Amino acid sequence: MSNTQNRGAGRGRGRGGPPRGRGASPAASVAASDAGSSDRGRGRGGPGRGRGGPRGGPPAQGGGGPPGGFRGGRGGGGSRGGGPAQVFGGPAQPDERLSTSDNLVAAFKRMDLGPEMPLRPGWGTLGRPITVRSNFFAIKGLKGTIFDYEVAMSPKEQASRAGRKARVFELLEQNPQFAAYKGHVAHDGSARLVSARKLPQPLSIAVQFYEEGQTGPREDAMVITVDIKLTRELNTATLTPYLNGEPDHRSDDTLPLVSALNLVLQRHASKTGVRAGRNRYFFPTLQRFPLGLGLETWKGFFMSVRPTYKQLMVNINVCMTAFYVPGNLADAMMAFNRESSGGMPRSFAEKLKIQTQHLGYIRKRTARRTTFQCEELGGMVSVEEYFKCKYNITLAHADDIPVIDVSTNRAKPNFLPAEICEIFPGQAYRGRLSPKETAEMIKYACNPPAVNANSIVGEGFDMLGLGGEMARTPARVLPPPGVTYKAGRPSVRDGSWNILDVKLQAGGNMTNWAVMLVQDGGRSEFAGPTDPELMTFLRMFANKCRTSGITCPDSPPTIMQTGRLPPPRQDPSRVGALRQIEQTIKNNLNPRQKPSFILVLLSGVDNFIYPGIKRLGDVVLGVHTDQYFSNVALKVNAKLGGMNHALDAQSMRWLTEKKTMMVGIDVTHPGPTSKLGSPSITAVVASVDDKFVQYPASMSIQKPDVNRESKEMVVALTDLMVERLLVYQKKNKSLPERIFVFRDGVSEGQYDIVLREELPLIRSALEKVYKTASRPKLTITICGKRHHARNYAAEETNMSKNGNTLPGTVIDKGITDVYNFDFYLQAHNGLQGQVRPTHYTVVYDENRHTADAMQQGAHTSSYLYARATKAVSLIPPAYYADLACERGRYYLNDLFNFVSEQGSTKGGKSDLEAEKARVFEEATRLMFYI
Repeated sequence: MSNTQNRGAGRGRGRGGPPRGRGASPAASVAASDAGSSDRGRGRGGPGRGRGGPRGGPPAQGGGGPPGGFRGGRGGGGSRGGGPAQVFGGPAQPDERLSTSDNLVAAFKRMDLGPEMPLRPGWGTLGRPITVRSNFFAIKGLKGTIFDYEVAMSPKEQASRAGRKARVFELLEQNPQFAAYKGHVAHDGSARLVSARKLPQPLSIAVQFYEEGQTGPREDAMVITVDIKLTRELNTATLTPYLNGEPDHRSDDTLPLVSALNLVLQRHASKTGVRAGRNRYFFPTLQRFPLGLGLETWKGFFMSVRPTYKQLMVNINVCMTAFYVPGNLADAMMAFNRESSGGMPRSFAEKLKIQTQHLGYIRKRTARRTTFQCEELGGMVSVEEYFKCKYNITLAHADDIPVIDVSTNRAKPNFLPAEICEIFPGQAYRGRLSPKETAEMIKYACNPPAVNANSIVGEGFDMLGLGGEMARTPARVLPPPGVTYKAGRPSVRDGSWNILDVKLQAGGNMTNWAVMLVQDGGRSEFAGPTDPELMTFLRMFANKCRTSGITCPDSPPTIMQTGRLPPPRQDPSRVGALRQIEQTIKNNLNPRQKPSFILVLLSGVDNFIYPGIKRLGDVVLGVHTDQYFSNVALKVNAKLGGMNHALDAQSMRWLTEKKTMMVGIDVTHPGPTSKLGSPSITAVVASVDDKFVQYPASMSIQKPDVNRESKEMVVALTDLMVERLLVYQKKNKSLPERIFVFRDGVSEGQYDIVLREELPLIRSALEKVYKTASRPKLTITICGKRHHARNYAAEETNMSKNGNTLPGTVIDKGITDVYNFDFYLQAHNGLQGQVRPTHYTVVYDENRHTADAMQQGAHTSSYLYARATKAVSLIPPAYYADLACERGRYYLNDLFNFVSEQGSTKGGKSDLEAEKARVFEEATRLMFYI
C-alpha cells in the first residue's frame, strides 16, 4: 500500500500524440462504447454544449484556441439520453472540407516513393456510399504561438517521490508569484508546462511543501524550488501545410504541438477529474457502480488531439475503469474475511494508497500479537498496547485482522492498526479483475451507440469543458463474399450465416478420439461413463461431426472420469486437481497410440482447470483437447487439419493471383499480477494452403528488455519466419511469390520501430530460405484495435438491429491519417454494446496494393476464420497469432496471471526453454491453438 495526497492516480504526465499499443492501459479498464461487442472472446451528433475561445476573440468550438488564454465561456446545450437501435443526430452529408480530398491523392500519385510508409494510393470506391457520424470534434480558432517550457524541481530526490510532483504543481498554482500566469498555462503535473503567453525568464519559484488535507505548511516545511525554462516556441500556423496534405511536409514533426494542445484541451478535465491511464479522465460526480469487494467502476472520457485532412480534431470516447471504494481499511479487510477465502488478496492491497505518509504492507500478525522494542514505554510492547498507552485508542480489531507495515525500510518495520487507516478516495485499481468483476464491468459499460453518443455531447462536454459537432464522415458498406461448403451454400446476412444442412469443405479424421469427464461437483455434470444422458450427448455430438463431413467411427470413444476433484477451498490454485486429471489421462490411454483429440466435459468455468488442461494436452501429453461448447465441431475439424469453409473464387482473387503466404505476428506481455521480469510470448502464424484456412504457428519466449518490463518487437522473428517458410515449402513444393504480413499489437508511435527492427529480421529470413532465388514481394500491415474511433449510423437503413453501423462499413476519409495508407474496417456485426472497427495501416508495400484491394481483401478474409460462421473483427492471420500467444500463457502459468489469493505462484520455476521444447511436434503444422 502507499500513501497519496493527490487524488489517487493523480495528474501525471499528459503528453499527447497517438494512443499507445497493447498493454498500455490499466488491466481493469474498458472502453464503455465497445464493451461486449468484440468477437475475439476477451476480455472494450448534432450541435452540443460549447466553450468559448480566447478572450477578446471569436468563440471557438472543440476547446478554443490557446493564444488568448485557456479559458472560455459555455455555449448552447445538447441532447442527452438515447436507447437501443436509435439513430444519433439524423441524416447527414459529409463535412465540406472533404470536397477537395481527390486533390490530395492526385498530388501523392505524382510522387515516386519507396515501399516504406507508402502514401495513400487513392480512395476506396467499392461498396455502397453512406455517411456516418464519428466521435471526432473540430478544434477551431487555433492561431498564434504556444510557448513550451521544461519544469525542473529541486532538491530532485525529494521532489521525485511518488505523487509529490503533482502536489507541487498544485501548490505552485496557489503561490502568489504564479498568480499572474495561472490563467493561460497548462501542464502535465510532472515536467512540462505550456503557456499562451511568454513567461519571464529566468522563472524560479520557491514552494513550501505540505500535503493535501493539511491547512498549511509547518514552520520547518520543506522548500521545493520550481524552475520553468523555455525550450521552444510552437507556431500553430506550421500545422496548416501538414493538415492540407502538402507532400513536402509529410515529415514534419507535429508531435510537440499536438501534445501541447492535448495539455491545453485536458486542462479543464485535469482540475475536475481523476486521470487514470493516458488521456483518460474519470469523474466521481458521474455514475459509479459496484464491481465486487472493495471495488467500483467509474465513468469517464478519453480525449486526444488528432490531425486529419484540413482539420485538427479531438477524439472523445466514453470509458470506464475500476476504482477502490474509499473507507476504513479495517472494514474492507473484515469484508474480505467474511465473504472470501483467504482474506484480502495481495494483488488488491499491494498498490493500495491509504491516508498515511508511508508505504504500507499487510502483515499476517495482528496488533495484539505484533510486538516491538519501544524505549518510550520501557521495553517490548504490542501494537495494541502502544496505541492504548500513547494515544488512548482502544482497538476494536486488535486480534482479528493484520497490522500494516508503513515503513519504507523492511529492516525497520513501523506498524499501524488497519482500523486507523483510510482508503484514499479516487484511486484507480491497477490489478486484474476477476471473471465476475469483469462481467459486472461489461454489464455497466455495454451501452447502445446512441447512448454513448449522447453521453459524449452531454455530460462529456460538461466534464471535459469542450463542445462542438461530431464529424460527418463518408463511409461505404462493402459487399460480403460468397461462402462455400462441400455441399450446400449458405446465405450470408448481417455478417454471418447458418451451417445447417452443409458439409465442411474437407473433413478431418477423428477415428481415434476420447472423452474425459471432469468431476468437479457442478450441478450439470454427468454422473459417470454409463450415464444415459452422456451416451445421448455423445451420439448427438458424433452425429453432428459425421454429418458435417468429419470422419467419425460408429464405435463409442474411450471414456475416462477423473473422480471427484479436491474442492477449490482445499486446493485454491487447483494444482492437486490438475495432477489428478493428468494421472487419469495417463492411466487410461495407450502412449503408443495417442487419440486424435480428447473431448473434455466441464460442468463449470474455472480459471485454473481450463488453462491447465490445455497445457497438459499441448505440452505434457501432446494431444488436442476440447472443452465442449457451441461450434465445437468446427474447432475439432480445424485442429485435425480439415477445412470448414472457403470463399468463392472472386473473393479470393486478391490472394490467388500469385502464390501468396499470409502471416500473422503478435506479442503478449505478462499481466499486472505477474512477477517482475516475466517473459513475453511471441507467435508467428502463416498460411500453408491456397484456400488460406490452415495457419500453423511458431512460438518463442522473449525476455523483457533491459530498460523495460516487456518488449513489443519480436526478437526471434528471423528464426520464426524461417520455420514458417520451410513448412510452406514442404507443403506446397515451392515458396511463395508474395508475403502479406499482418502485425497485431503495435501502436501508432511504434510504426517506425517495426520498419527499423522487424523488417530487417524478415528480410534476413528471406535471404536464408530463398538464397539466390527471386525474393517474394512483401507487404506489412499494422492492425490496431486499441483506439477510440467510433462511428454512428446517421440513418436507420444503415443501422443494425442493435443500433450499430452495418458489417462491412469501411472508412478511409475524414478521420484517417493525412498521408498514411490507412482505413477503419468493421467487418463484423456487433453483438452488444457499440462495435469497434479495426484500424489497418500499411507500413510497407512492395506489392503496390490499391485501396480497394486492401480494403475489400481484409473484409472478405475476415469471413475465413475457421471456428466461426461469421465475419470476425480482425483479419484471421492476426487473430490466430493472438490466439497462439494466449495459449502460450498457459505454458507459463507459474509466471503469468495465475497467482493465488495469498500471492504465491504455483507450478515452480520450470525450465522455460525445456518446457517449450516439449510442445508436441504437430504444433508447427496444425492449428493446435484454436
